[in-house]
Amino acid sequence: MEAEANSGSLEDSWAFIQRPGEGCRTVPLAGHVGFDSLPDQLVNKSVSQGFCFNILCVGETGLGKSTLMDTLFNTKFEGEPATHTQPGVQLRSNTYDLQESNVGLKLTIVSTVGFGDQINKEDSYKPIVEFIDAQFEAYLQEELKIRRVLHAYHDSRIHACLYFIAPTGHSLKSLDLVTMKKLDSKVNIIPIIAKSDAISKSELTKFKIKITSELVSNGVQIYQFPTDDESVAEINGTMNAHLPFAVIGSTEELKIGNKMMKARQYPWGTVQVENEAHCDFVKLREMLIRVNMEDLREQTHSRHYELYRRCKLEEMGFQDTDPDSKPFSLQETYEAKRNEFLGELQKKEEEMRQMFVQRVKEKEAELKEAEKELHEKFDRLKKLHQDEKKKLEDKKKSLDDEVNAFKQRKTAAELLQSQGSQAGGSQTLKRDKEKKNLGFL
Repeated sequence: MEAEANSGSLEDSWAFIQRPGEGCRTVPLAGHVGFDSLPDQLVNKSVSQGFCFNILCVGETGLGKSTLMDTLFNTKFEGEPATHTQPGVQLRSNTYDLQESNVGLKLTIVSTVGFGDQINKEDSYKPIVEFIDAQFEAYLQEELKIRRVLHAYHDSRIHACLYFIAPTGHSLKSLDLVTMKKLDSKVNIIPIIAKSDAISKSELTKFKIKITSELVSNGVQIYQFPTDDESVAEINGTMNAHLPFAVIGSTEELKIGNKMMKARQYPWGTVQVENEAHCDFVKLREMLIRVNMEDLREQTHSRHYELYRRCKLEEMGFQDTDPDSKPFSLQETYEAKRNEFLGELQKKEEEMRQMFVQRVKEKEAELKEAEKELHEKFDRLKKLHQDEKKKLEDKKKSLDDEVNAFKQRKTAAELLQSQGSQAGGSQTLKRDKEKKNLGFL
């Protein structure tokens, strides 16, 4: 009975434990507290820290990407003009510090140099995808550090991709469709028709409809301006219908009426950049910078980066739940991956040891075989040397015998010669005596 009572009291105590956010009650305040200044505190902190915004400009060479950036931010960014002779697609990143009133902005502009200039355009999108993933990976590595300094970290993740479409007036190129399809899950794509003053208004309207139709039919997800915020829902909803924006860029100012305005001068007339009857530049600037810049930053972090982070952590073996749908702790995941890694390491170490032993045995067998061959060769050479030595000794003995025989013959001949000379001398003396005796007679 006591155990049952204790178990009942335990269950009652657990009934009062609530998760954060559950069962919250609204209570009135008796007076002013002061936390209504939190928005002001947040604004002041954000302004003091400054903001960053990263734009990726994708499009073929010569579509006016640099000119449009200069026009958008009302300045002249330094940069070298791109050529059509690039062997492949290269991404060029430049960061600038801008100041407007008391707000600082660290702006990074990434341009695709050589995009669409190659004969084989099959892999033109790969350097762009790799660049975007590299920025996600750098941020993820910073997050996973033990000592993180995210407040001082320069966030290089791409917040907006301005995709420049050539004003052909017909349809999207296959390169454009493939590239946008590869990028739509990684970045906020805003398609724009570059140099839109190259085609007539009627052609431009048909071209916009054609582009929208092809994007939908090919499942390309472009960035939609948010309509969940009532303060911008109306204007964003209206601007979504104007996508893709037809824009014109120009840093040249001409006097129109009594005002100096950015425009392009042609023999047939003048095209005003900030005239909404001429192009959608004002709409683009309004949506990109003045209304939805923070949403683009938020979408990059909460949608695209989270997708990359989730996929990357799942590749590493981290999960939110185990097979029984129970919460999976980071410590358990780490221990499981560590044990798995150690097991694989031991397995590979054993395989390498076995392989090493096998190679040592093979090498020993090769060395023994080589040693055996060397011994056999040495024995052959030794026997050959002995045979040659014996032949030389026999020949030397033969020559020595011949020399001795020759010496003996020579000695005998000399002896005979000396005996003959002695005999001849005695006979001469005898004849001389006989002659003398005859003379006396």
